[in-house]
Amino acid sequence: MRFATFSSDGRRYLHPESLPKIQRPSLSPFTSIAKLPDFDAPPRDEHFRYSTSLQRTLQGKLLLLNELPFSIEFIHTHYVRGYLGYMKSIVKLSDGYICQRCGNEEQRLFSSFICARCGEDCTYCRKCIIMGRVSECLPLVYWRHDEQAPIWTENRTLMNWEGELSPEQAKASQVVIDTIVKRGRQLVWAVCGAGKTELLFEGLAYAFEKGLCVCIATPRVDVVLELEPRLRSVFPTVRMTALYGGAAREVVECQLFISTTHQLLRYRHAFDVVIVDEVDAFPYSYDPMLAFAVERAKKKVAATILLTATPDEELKRQVEAGSLSAIKIPIRYHRHPLPVPHFVWCGNWNKKLVRKCKLPNVVFKWCRKRMEHKQPFLLFVPSVIVAEQVKVILGVESVYAEDTDRKEKVEKFRRGEMKALVTTTILERGVTIPRLNVAVLGSEHDIFTESALVQIAGRVGRSADFPNGDVCFFHYGKTKAMVAARQHILEMNESVR
Repeated sequence: MRFATFSSDGRRYLHPESLPKIQRPSLSPFTSIAKLPDFDAPPRDEHFRYSTSLQRTLQGKLLLLNELPFSIEFIHTHYVRGYLGYMKSIVKLSDGYICQRCGNEEQRLFSSFICARCGEDCTYCRKCIIMGRVSECLPLVYWRHDEQAPIWTENRTLMNWEGELSPEQAKASQVVIDTIVKRGRQLVWAVCGAGKTELLFEGLAYAFEKGLCVCIATPRVDVVLELEPRLRSVFPTVRMTALYGGAAREVVECQLFISTTHQLLRYRHAFDVVIVDEVDAFPYSYDPMLAFAVERAKKKVAATILLTATPDEELKRQVEAGSLSAIKIPIRYHRHPLPVPHFVWCGNWNKKLVRKCKLPNVVFKWCRKRMEHKQPFLLFVPSVIVAEQVKVILGVESVYAEDTDRKEKVEKFRRGEMKALVTTTILERGVTIPRLNVAVLGSEHDIFTESALVQIAGRVGRSADFPNGDVCFFHYGKTKAMVAARQHILEMNESVR
């Protein structure tokens, strides 16, 4: 698509080539929107009867023009009347390109192609292409007046939960409410199994009653899939949706969004409260694009709550410097200690796996014992290749990030229809299974960082009825990460004695 600009009353406005040409002496040649000079937003026509359907589709969002289910004539009319804004998707500066959707400035992540839409050499961003291609000729579109009356009004919210918070949870719950009231920024540093979701309930209820729009964002799809049914059962009258790759795109009015952090690239000034669960998890902790998406998705004045059991060094530095408030919960809600992992040397397991298609005896016996006693277990491995080999040896299923059946397999595991899964680190978070045991094959591999190993160990003993379980790290040589993870867990247990 190509646009031109024209001048009116000393301001410069846009006109799309696909609409009838306007008779303006100042009309520029048509080209991709990124190659035009800066343009202005038309003044708002207070008497115009704007489309509430278009408003609902765009309010709080930042979408590509071709993602809108409306004609260009209909869309552009709202631009001319001052209700809708266009934004260049790709901006070229003297030292390179910037993607306006994901904030990417790495020049190696831009490329170009001969575009059928504009007929020109068109630059696009490869960084966020998983969310749809952002190119020079395709503008981003947003609703200009986010300050209009909110969709949600103050009302009493039914909370369908009869549980009781521990003293530590209750204290953190009040901190969450205070953070929402003050629109502050807060870290909740709570051990695996401390009941982070439950301590959010009162804060969420307060936000819903005040008519606030809330997003719970997490880097992992599996966490979204676990949170959605739990929150639907607790807040049955609140309209909510789950956003993740492959989910049905719902264009509906919701007050609660449970989303992967990637999906927030489509949002802008949308949320009064943003809760980032597992803030230290990959890829959020490694990819500035996701933090950029979270920041832009918030309203200009919003509450931010960060949840994790294993904060990274940057978060710890912010806490120590006083720029980030933190509350720490070092004990699980059922007050039993965290299961401490034990280390078992298993020799050169990879050599045995490759040459003989066998597991070390100590690993095989550990798995076989639990299978015979029908005890659920997860066996974590360092790669997809290893997962595929091990699942054949054990005769069980495997899961990994690219597995198209991953959602169904994990659901079966949760329901007890499967008793064992071989998995990559994709399930280190967001899985709560009673009576679970876990083992790590090749825990010396560098993919198993301290935080990953702490999270893996944290899958065990989460239920009050079954607070114990086995955590075994099978290795071919201990690493600093293994020792640090074990020490981390011991120190948490010691701090509450």
